[in-house]
Amino acid sequence: MERLYLDTAATTPVRREVLEAMWPYLTADFGNPSSHHELGERAADAVQAARAAIAEQLGCRPAEVVFTSGGTESDNLAIKGIALGSPRGRHLVIGPIEHEAIVESADYLRRLHGFEVTVLPVDGDGLVAPGELAAVLRPDTTLVSIQHANNEIGTVQPIRELAAVARAAGVPIHTDAVQSADALEVGLAALGVDAVSIAGHKLGAPKGIGALAVRGALPIEPLLHGGGQERGRRSGTENVAGVVGLATALGLAAAERRAHAELARVRDALIDGVLSRVPGAFVTGSREHRLPNHASFCFPGTSGEAVLLELERRGLVVSSGSACAAGSDEPSAVLLALGIAPAVAQTAVRFTLPHDVALDAVPAIVDRVVAAVATVSALGG
Repeated sequence: MERLYLDTAATTPVRREVLEAMWPYLTADFGNPSSHHELGERAADAVQAARAAIAEQLGCRPAEVVFTSGGTESDNLAIKGIALGSPRGRHLVIGPIEHEAIVESADYLRRLHGFEVTVLPVDGDGLVAPGELAAVLRPDTTLVSIQHANNEIGTVQPIRELAAVARAAGVPIHTDAVQSADALEVGLAALGVDAVSIAGHKLGAPKGIGALAVRGALPIEPLLHGGGQERGRRSGTENVAGVVGLATALGLAAAERRAHAELARVRDALIDGVLSRVPGAFVTGSREHRLPNHASFCFPGTSGEAVLLELERRGLVVSSGSACAAGSDEPSAVLLALGIAPAVAQTAVRFTLPHDVALDAVPAIVDRVVAAVATVSALGG
């Protein structure tokens, strides 16, 4: 039985083109970019070239790109760094279905720095209404952070409209684009935001590299202190090979976005097939405003974890939700925010498709889903 990996929202394999671009900086050109000799200068040149390439994709100046260890650090630096570096006040606004890196960073500021955190509501599709954001902004609001696309349900937020609301009030806005950078344009100008976070391992680059693009006018308090790398915003010797890999992967993603219309057809065929053949199943998140490779369901009367294991036995590697929350017995906070009952939320299963999945593979995938859900249901969940 063919084994299919349908969990790209958790991580992606490193692409061959990315490995080839990285290889020199893992071998012969291994220098520290802060060193003033030939090896160091070659490494520094590579970082500079990668920074310029990433800046072009993120719609900013090279000096506005800060390299980090991944999406979690990028989110932490955005939330804590901008909030603590801003003189506006101590009020934050976030969405209710943010990644834990945003939620925990906001809670840190609440507990240790006296910030007030307003959590916006969402509708049943997980969408934040611009009017809801406008209603909570205040003169002391220092930052808004709303995820571009959700990792669990695939819903894509109306970030441009939300950013326009924040901009009209003079409030900086950050978006976590870790889940969307592979499929959608996520530049500062394209989204109208002041800061955007991305992570390499969702793009075909290695784990352990990410970036935060932040408008130069925004003061940012560093989280890491030391040698003053990244213009003093993130100390630590740069991950030269990772930086080169991130630039390569982001460029490949941008070049391939036109193919996502076909990927969306595969996604829709999967959704329609499952809904037509699995009694009681329903989609979580928005059908209209959705990542092109993302299909997520609840299967009431089952256990999501049991369905996941049964699907793996049948050759489909999927997820029961966010990889970062794996192992938790609690129902998903994202699904609860959509108004889904706790018991039903624990029946969720997420399918996130690789770029090379073909439309003619869908019937066999649906057959396996139908059989897996039926097996779990027959065993009592």
